[in-house]
Amino acid sequence: MRKFLNLTVFTILGIVLLVIILQFHVNRSSRDLIFENANDLEPTYVGLVLGASVRPDKSLSPILQDRVDKAFELYHNGIIKKFLLSGDHGQKEYDEVNAMRRYLNDKGVPNEDIFLDHAGFDTYDSMFRAREVFQVEKAIVITQKFHLPRAIYVGKKMGLELQGYIADNREYPGNAHFTRREWLANIKAWIELNIEKSPTYSGKSIPITGSSSPSHDKQLN
Repeated sequence: MRKFLNLTVFTILGIVLLVIILQFHVNRSSRDLIFENANDLEPTYVGLVLGASVRPDKSLSPILQDRVDKAFELYHNGIIKKFLLSGDHGQKEYDEVNAMRRYLNDKGVPNEDIFLDHAGFDTYDSMFRAREVFQVEKAIVITQKFHLPRAIYVGKKMGLELQGYIADNREYPGNAHFTRREWLANIKAWIELNIEKSPTYSGKSIPITGSSSPSHDKQLN
């Protein structure tokens, strides 16, 4: 019994140590690529906005609104030329990407400058599809500070040349929870990268340098 308890304790300690090492590795590999000041960014053709929840009335949650606002800031200042909005549109009644598009339309951004990735169900899928479907090679990733290290880490491992722009415009309820969740999300990302997981959906190529129309719904609203 004592040997079993010792083995259990050492196993748990080993797992905790691996999680800490992975967290350190993810943060270290991305820290020089994450910026808070837009003036520190190298102008890049595309800004990749990672999705987050939308409300039942189809308005953006505070986290998502801040991501889109920061992306618009880059667009308005000429730092990016095109948006790649990547999020969950797996069900007709739940649609992160068109909610973001409408928000940008209201700010005067034409649809021709907005590409929609309807199958960006998680960070891994968003990065994979940015590379394979939209043929992105370089991008500025716009999301919150707690999320950026993993997003940059995953994208770099896929061969993307990325910069990260911090989208924190306020304090978010549950921010400590989001930070803790990243520890587990890092493990998931590491496993997915090492088994070379396929995305939930792949799809036909829609080059980011071409027309955005093929990425849009047939009837925009």
